Amino acid sequence: MKRMNSTHVSYFKLAAYVDIGLFKYLVFVSLLCLYVLIIVSNLLLIVVICMNRSLHEPMYLFLCSLFVNELYGATGLFPLLLIQVLSNVHVVYFPFCFLQIYCLYSYVCVGYLNLTAMSYDRYHAICHPLQYNTHMTTKRVAALVALTWLFPLLTIVVLISLTLRLHLCGNIIHKVYCDNFSVVKLSCSDTRINNIYGLLYTLVSIGIPLVLILVTYVKIFKVCFSGSKQTRQKALSTCSPHLASLINFSFGVCFEVLQSRFDMSNVPNILRVFLSSYFLTCQPLFNPLMYGLKLCLG
Repeated sequence: MKRMNSTHVSYFKLAAYVDIGLFKYLVFVSLLCLYVLIIVSNLLLIVVICMNRSLHEPMYLFLCSLFVNELYGATGLFPLLLIQVLSNVHVVYFPFCFLQIYCLYSYVCVGYLNLTAMSYDRYHAICHPLQYNTHMTTKRVAALVALTWLFPLLTIVVLISLTLRLHLCGNIIHKVYCDNFSVVKLSCSDTRINNIYGLLYTLVSIGIPLVLILVTYVKIFKVCFSGSKQTRQKALSTCSPHLASLINFSFGVCFEVLQSRFDMSNVPNILRVFLSSYFLTCQPLFNPLMYGLKLCLG
């Protein structure tokens, strides 16, 4: 196969799209409604938290950051998705492909770091309630939010830089959106550094946050089981939405990681498309519904 430099690849073809005839208009309207619902629900809760002074507490500030990230992730996917559904030629130009990779990967990293910060906040609220205000100061909350958003900047810039240096032998991506590992698999050159860094990135952005969340919940559950019924009820009411969000998010992300690293050809194509897009389409709607219900119920 003819070898060509990645700088000579002007576009990538997204091969997961299939011709569905006039049904594409129904799919387009459905996706557009979902996107509008995501935008409205997340924006509404951001406005409620910002306008209501009684909600200017660490937990709700982390929630606000979470909702902003859901808007960011959905916007990284849906505009291109809507265009591709109506288009007969499913291509994305080189710069926009890598812009989407940056948006979607940073969305995942920010999401897990945000959930980690929220579990840290819940740990202090339940395990050290009397010292809560001392531990969760305004400066500490601001530092955690800043770290949540700034840390992915460096890690993902390195990830994309390593991919940009590769020589590519093709331009077909078997997905409905651009994915870094799919681009790496198109390479004719040595990708060992990319694979090693990709595994390290996955460990840092997903593995370590999950371990930290697990540690905080082990300590929370110890306090709950040794505490009063009131303590258990408080822990249940404050931690249930967070745990549900974490499980829902991790389900979609883990399937995407498995699909990228292993052969999933035995899974029907339509199911692979849905599951690989799950954390980008369902999670941004799941969180505002979950936490919005909690806000309404007090």
